[in-house]
Amino acid sequence: MRRLPAAPGKETRLGHPTQELRLRQQMTLAPRLQQSVKLLQMSALEFTTAVEHALATNPFLEDGDEQDSETTDNGPDTRPVGHGEHADAPAEHTTTPSAENEEAPPDAPAYSGDYPMPSSGTGEGKDLGQWASASLSMRERLSQDLGNYHLEPRDRLLAEFIIDALDDDGYLRVPLGSLCSADRPEFNPPPDDGEWIAALRLVQQLDAPGLGARDLTECLTLQLTAARTVDAATRDLALRIVREHLDRLGKNDCVGLRRLLECSDEALREACALIRSLDPKPGARYSAEAPVYVVPDVFVDKWHARWRVLPNRNAMPQARLHRTYADLFRRARLDDRSPMAQELQEARWLVRNVEQRYTTIQRVAEAIVKRQQTFFEYGEVALRPLMLREVADDLDMHESTVSRATVGKYMVTPRGVFEFRHFFSRELATESGGSCSAAAVRALIKEMVDAEDPTMPLSDVALTQQLAASGILLARRTVSKYRGQLRVPPAELRRQH
Repeated sequence: MRRLPAAPGKETRLGHPTQELRLRQQMTLAPRLQQSVKLLQMSALEFTTAVEHALATNPFLEDGDEQDSETTDNGPDTRPVGHGEHADAPAEHTTTPSAENEEAPPDAPAYSGDYPMPSSGTGEGKDLGQWASASLSMRERLSQDLGNYHLEPRDRLLAEFIIDALDDDGYLRVPLGSLCSADRPEFNPPPDDGEWIAALRLVQQLDAPGLGARDLTECLTLQLTAARTVDAATRDLALRIVREHLDRLGKNDCVGLRRLLECSDEALREACALIRSLDPKPGARYSAEAPVYVVPDVFVDKWHARWRVLPNRNAMPQARLHRTYADLFRRARLDDRSPMAQELQEARWLVRNVEQRYTTIQRVAEAIVKRQQTFFEYGEVALRPLMLREVADDLDMHESTVSRATVGKYMVTPRGVFEFRHFFSRELATESGGSCSAAAVRALIKEMVDAEDPTMPLSDVALTQQLAASGILLARRTVSKYRGQLRVPPAELRRQH
C-alpha cells in the first residue's frame, strides 16, 4: 500500500509522517460579479475603451447610441445612467436624473467634458490631434538645430555625444572626457579638453539658453548672458549674485546681499526679480507629459433652487443585446456549452453590469451633492466632513463599493471639475464642540496667505493663532503640513522687500 504524503513538519512519536487535513474558507466572486467590480472601478475613459472593445468583438452586442439617435425625439433623455454596484444593491434599482415633477428639466449641458472628440471628416486638417502629438523631444530639437551648422564630422560627433548625455532637465552632469572611450575609431587622435569645451559651447548656443549647463550657476549665467533686452546694470548685478552669492539668494538674505554688493534696495530688487524669472530647468519644457484628459461622469447644476445630478450621456457607450442574433442563436438550438453560447452569456452580463455601473455612480453622486450643498453654494471653506461609511450606510451599499465608485470619477460643477474623492475629507474638532473638514481648513489657510502683507508674511505660528481665533484648534505642525499641501512656501521665502 502506498503511503500518503504528510503535511510538512508533522510526524508521529515514532518519527513516521502522517497525513493532516485542513479546512479553509475562501470566498470567490462569480465571473459576472468580477466583471461588475472591474467595470465599476474603471475611470470613464477606461470604461469607454472596455465597452467599445466588447462591442467590436462580441457579435451579440450592439451600440445602443446608434439606435437611440434614430428613435428618440427632442425631449430629455430619461434612460437610467447611474452606475451599478456589485452584490450590495439590487440591480433593478435606478435613479432618474431629476426628482422634480413640476415640469420637464432641460437636458444636460451641451458638452461632454474637456477631452478630444473623434474627427467626423476626412478632409485636410480635420484631425488636428495627430499633429498635436508630433512634438520633438529636447534631444531631437537640438540635433535638428545642430544640422544648421556647417561642421567637420569630428566636431559634429562630439556635439552629438554631448546632446545625448543631457538629462531631462537639460543639464550635462557627467564629465566631458567620459562621454566616449578614447579608442573609438572615429577619434584618431582622441579629442582633447579644448575640443570638448568648444563642442559644449556650441551645444549651449542651440535653442533655449541654459541647455547644456553643468550646474545651476552656469545655467542661470547662460540665460542672463542671452538676455540682451534687459537693463545692462541690472543684468550685471544679477550675474554677480548668481556667480558669487547664489546661496544667499536661496535663503532670501536681502540684507546680507545688499551689504556685500553695496547696492541700493531698488537695484537689488530688480536684479533678484530678474533671476527669479529665469528657468532653472530649461529641459523640462520638452519633457512635459501629454495632457491627461478627464471625462466627467456627471454634471451638477441648479434647477428650481435645487442641486441636481445629470449623467454625461455623450461620453458613455450604451451597449445592448443584439436581439436579432440572440433570436437566431436560440432557434438554432446549439449546445449550451458552445463558444457562441458563452459569448451570448457574456453579452448579457455586460449589458447588466454596464447598467449597474451607471446606477451606482449616479446614486453616489447624488448622495455627495445632497451632503455637500454648502460647498456648491459657498465654496471650499464650506466643505463639510464626509466619510465613505456615511454614504455607504445611506445607500445600503458596502463601503468598498462606494470607494470604487469615487476613485477616478469626476463631476462638472459650477465651481469646476472635481473628483468624487475631493468631497470626502476627515473631520477636525472646533473649540465650540462642532467640526469642520480638513479641506475647509486648507481653504482658510489659503485665504489668510492671499490676504497677508507681502512684507510681513504670516508664519505657521501666526496661521495657527488665527485659526485658533476662529475656533479651529490645530497643532503648528498640522498647519505646516496643510500649507505644504497647498504648495505655499514658508514665510521667509514669501517675504518681499
